[in-house]
Amino acid sequence: MKAPGRRTKAVWPRPSARGLSLPKVLLGVVGLVLSVVLLSTAFFHWNPKGPGPLLQPRFPLDDFLRDLPGHLVWLVPFVMLQGSIIPLRAVQWQSTLRKRVPFRERYHLVAIGAFVHNALPGKLGDILRSFLLSRTERIPFLRCLGTVAVGKLMEFAALMMLVTLSLLGPFGSTLTRFQGQLKVAVSLCVGLVALVVLLAHWSLPLANAMHRRHRFPRLEGFLHHVSDGLGSARSFIGMGKVLFYSVGPVLASALAYGLALHGIGISGGLFAGAVVLGAISLGQALPGVPAGMGIYYFVTSWAARSLGATPEDAAAFATLTHLGTVFSQAGVGAVSVYIRKIRIRDLRKGGSLAREAAQHVAHEAVEPAPQ
Repeated sequence: MKAPGRRTKAVWPRPSARGLSLPKVLLGVVGLVLSVVLLSTAFFHWNPKGPGPLLQPRFPLDDFLRDLPGHLVWLVPFVMLQGSIIPLRAVQWQSTLRKRVPFRERYHLVAIGAFVHNALPGKLGDILRSFLLSRTERIPFLRCLGTVAVGKLMEFAALMMLVTLSLLGPFGSTLTRFQGQLKVAVSLCVGLVALVVLLAHWSLPLANAMHRRHRFPRLEGFLHHVSDGLGSARSFIGMGKVLFYSVGPVLASALAYGLALHGIGISGGLFAGAVVLGAISLGQALPGVPAGMGIYYFVTSWAARSLGATPEDAAAFATLTHLGTVFSQAGVGAVSVYIRKIRIRDLRKGGSLAREAAQHVAHEAVEPAPQ
């Protein structure tokens, strides 16, 4: 008999035996082509209408490569700040969990999720860490996913607050060109917060009403798990607590991008890091989008050029911040993957494995709620 409260090793679902279907292959090809096209905009100017060649280099590539080592002065602190996001996010996660989970456990799961997010296709790190928590702590998957969703939403809210404050800084006159995008982002943030609050408040009453009428038992169980997962969103104190702990990872990342902008010579770049981070977050908001890398290069290089960087410095900014983020978070995550003894062959199947894990535990989570 297993001792109560003892964590168990994560059980991985068996990968599907189905081969690649034609739609999946076509989606992958389209995503790859789109990503390459978007990535190329950091280095080339597209000229489809002519005259002249279709692709025109924005700068001499040999000069670009020769000047890259000069950016190490800001790349090193950038890597350190990006790596600090993992422990800060582990601290924040507990504020959304009803059950006390040891920091060590939270840290390793966040780190493994960061590894999957940065080193494997699909951007499914948050789904995977939710699955691992559900297996090791015996918490239904939907509850775990709900806690992660609340944390991500509050990080987005903290980021929007930081972007708004950036407009009041000495670089505010330049940042006003992003006001249109900021209004869209703030509206999206307010709408998402309102939706989560409504789900947190009404999912349990709806589940109880279904229970009294003996209707839709599986949906009843689903709503119970959603209510538990979004429990921190049922009160202003709970939301405020999560928002407070969300400032840490957001501020670290915004400061990292601000230092990078300052390093490439943008005056007041420290105040613009939050704006660039907001653009990146909006561009990569949806998991599973196959053009994530291309979107990153397109958004970061465009934002840097809009803030006054030369095309060469903008390309260096996009390239080195991407490599620095992957190196820091995937590197820290790889240590946790090794410590937790997760098999390499499981991680190689990362995208499909995470999807099947989500489907597997989600199926369990919609069982009728216990009477």
